[in-house]
Amino acid sequence: MAHSKEWQKMIRGELYWAWDEDLQANRTRCKQACDEFNAAGNASRREKVKLWRNIVCDTRPMPAVDSDSKADEALFEDTDPFVDGPISVDHGLNFKVGKSTFLNFNLLVLDTCLVTIGENVLFGPNVCIYGATHPMDPAVRRGLKGPEGGKEVHIEDDVWIGGSVLVLAGVRIGKGSTVGAGSVVTKDVPPFHFAAGNPARVIRRIETSMDPEQQ
Repeated sequence: MAHSKEWQKMIRGELYWAWDEDLQANRTRCKQACDEFNAAGNASRREKVKLWRNIVCDTRPMPAVDSDSKADEALFEDTDPFVDGPISVDHGLNFKVGKSTFLNFNLLVLDTCLVTIGENVLFGPNVCIYGATHPMDPAVRRGLKGPEGGKEVHIEDDVWIGGSVLVLAGVRIGKGSTVGAGSVVTKDVPPFHFAAGNPARVIRRIETSMDPEQQ
């Protein structure tokens, strides 16, 4: 996949042909992996982590099984996010999530370009991350016959994203920030700030000892 011409154009944020055979094959792979994760129900933490890693193509070896179920579950506290399905991810290969992060149900991620979520992040339900874009010019866009594009999205450590938030392509949400439920984030949010609304606007700075500028 790394050698696919259209894949390379896509991850660089250039216009690309989404119906390229390699891209279609990976989207199909990712959808199947998401379907398997979503069908797992009350599977063990170990099994959920295995299925999650299949979505994002994480090839790290799994730790040895601990005979104590609680101890076995604890093995993944500092290695993987906690993901509550159902989840829908477009490619998976471009989706990177830090440890001790909670992704709530009905998460949708269009990871056309790199989408990163840091550590200790909390997501409410129904969050959407739209890393994909289309040309504004309809003569270029041409419905299903034209190219697509994308931009990276980065959500830094210790962020709280409220329920039903939409994060659009090209956005960075800074460390320790909070985004209010139902917001549409079209621009960057600086670290340690609260933003809300449609479109989201920065409302105030968050008072915290974690902010080096407040020490």
